[in-house]
Amino acid sequence: MEDDFGQDAATQDDATEAAEGPLDSSLAPARTPGEGCIVLAATPIGNMGDATARLITWLETADIVAAEDTRRLHRLVTSLGIKVGGQIISYHEHNEAVKTAELLTQVQAGKTLVMVTDAGMPSVSDPGFRLVSGAVEAGVRVTAAPGPSAVLTALALSGLPTDRFTFEGFLPRKSGERSARLHDLALEKRTMVFFEAPHRLEAMLRALHTAFGPARQAAVCRELTKTYEEVVRKPLSGLLEWAEETQIRGEIAIVVGGAPDSDPGTPEDHVAAVKELMEQGMRMKEAVAVVAHDLHLSKRELYSAVLAAR
Repeated sequence: MEDDFGQDAATQDDATEAAEGPLDSSLAPARTPGEGCIVLAATPIGNMGDATARLITWLETADIVAAEDTRRLHRLVTSLGIKVGGQIISYHEHNEAVKTAELLTQVQAGKTLVMVTDAGMPSVSDPGFRLVSGAVEAGVRVTAAPGPSAVLTALALSGLPTDRFTFEGFLPRKSGERSARLHDLALEKRTMVFFEAPHRLEAMLRALHTAFGPARQAAVCRELTKTYEEVVRKPLSGLLEWAEETQIRGEIAIVVGGAPDSDPGTPEDHVAAVKELMEQGMRMKEAVAVVAHDLHLSKRELYSAVLAAR
């Protein structure tokens, strides 16, 4: 049986490889001699062990490395035990407009440029978009050395639906603009991923609580991949209470469940949500009112369902 199974599995693998082609183990894509190229290279979001072999190769061999923060780049290469082989250029949100044309000119002359940011994938809530946009317009080749992503890591760890999601980045700092943005997202059915600074987390959670309702499920993901990684999964009411009582530090990603379908289901479907609010200290009557309001249910019917489930 084992021999037959192994033979079948090998046959299936051969068929898959024939259909899709063999996996490419090279560290760099093929290029025309003398052709310049821009490489968006993902850097670790916390754990240096997540640095990829391709990131290391590009840092060692590229003609130019454009870094969001050259000091962070120095710490990265020191941790990896490598040296940058080419010229290091500072490239960040304050000098993108000036530097982009200069960098594109060098790539058009045949140079290889690697773009790295402080953590994760360039151009995703980080510098890089202007460079890619300019490269596309100029007909310059752009490729990527993918790797760690705070967005996808938080989404995967949140326990919330991952089949459809939207990345919203940082919300506006001004309360009025933030409220307006969240009002636009109140009926968004996809899971939402946000970034926030630790000292603004409580204010953000309060704004989410107001806009989406206290029963909306969410997760705060802190210090992802680092020693003190923490993922707190609660309704927004519970997360707000946690943030009010906790000294928050480190990099933060917040994942929020999408708006419920227009058909909320039966009251019995939401007894667990009421019980979860009660476990956080809310009285049953208050918990029922919160869930019923958010899901447009009858308070009387939901209250009866909770009593029947006891």
